[in-house]
Amino acid sequence: MLEENWLVVELFLRVQTQWRVGMNGPIGLDYGALQWVLRLYEVQDPRAALEDLQIMEAAALAAINKRAK
Repeated sequence: MLEENWLVVELFLRVQTQWRVGMNGPIGLDYGALQWVLRLYEVQDPRAALEDLQIMEAAALAAINKRAK
């Protein structure tokens, strides 16, 4: 793993219990909880962190949905 990705990995691990769930399972992360985590850990570039986290979120949802089929 590249060092520049470490922040987003840590963020993902910190919000891993904050999934919004619909009738068919997880639909995405709760960005309200994410906003709080970004402030708590004083993330310097929250926009970049969010964009990177959305890539991880999409990959996680793809894996979850693939397993559900």
